[in-house]
Amino acid sequence: LYQSPPMGPQDQPNYYNAVVQLVTDLAALDLLDQLQAFEQEAGRVRLRHWGERTLDLDLLIYGDEQIQHERLIVPHVGVLERDFVLLPLLDIDPELQLNGHILKDLDIVKHSALTVFDRTNWANI
Repeated sequence: LYQSPPMGPQDQPNYYNAVVQLVTDLAALDLLDQLQAFEQEAGRVRLRHWGERTLDLDLLIYGDEQIQHERLIVPHVGVLERDFVLLPLLDIDPELQLNGHILKDLDIVKHSALTVFDRTNWANI
């Protein structure tokens, strides 16, 4: 679990960031629908663009697929420029490559200022 400054307006609390790897039989768009349903069940409210929210679940990678759909772009747009996505991805697979890039070799990874959240206190968030 990582903590990062918010994207967008800086008058909001830091974000908590994590990545999980799933094995699923769902098609990518069906998985997206399920993730959005989880957000709604958790009471997600969007007050402003790039603003604070209780939960934001993104589909970052879907196997080796490249998806260009009006509702879903995979790999996720901006994934290569966001250390708060890349470092958790590398926790899952330190040798991960994406779009021809070796993630661990990217400058944004090498110079990240992310804070690792104290993993013993996850329940206190």
